[in-house]
Amino acid sequence: MKTTSKKILIIEDEKPLARALELKLIHEGFEVKSLPNGEGLLSLLGNDKFSLVVCDLVMPKVDGFQILQIFKEENINIPVIILTNLGQAEDEKRVRALGAKEFFIKSDTPLSKIVSYIKENTL
Repeated sequence: MKTTSKKILIIEDEKPLARALELKLIHEGFEVKSLPNGEGLLSLLGNDKFSLVVCDLVMPKVDGFQILQIFKEENINIPVIILTNLGQAEDEKRVRALGAKEFFIKSDTPLSKIVSYIKENTL
């Protein structure tokens, strides 16, 4: 009997990082999709159901701040964790006010810690 795995959406414009995180999550049994930015997000959400979104803040076209704003305005209740190079307290405060569940700074956080957080908070 096959169990349904949790789906994770990664929204990250740094392809090597997105791919590395995707592979680690797949290894842990998650189903993973990736987008290079928030463009096309709403149509994707209309077709797929995700347990969690991992999102960068600084991206071309539709950035992470805009994505969080869209989630808030559209009452999209998917938990979002931020993975960014922005380390200012104001940035973290802003994204948490927009509904982000967690805030990780890329340079300070090993991928293994992010994967552990995801496993603990989505299973």
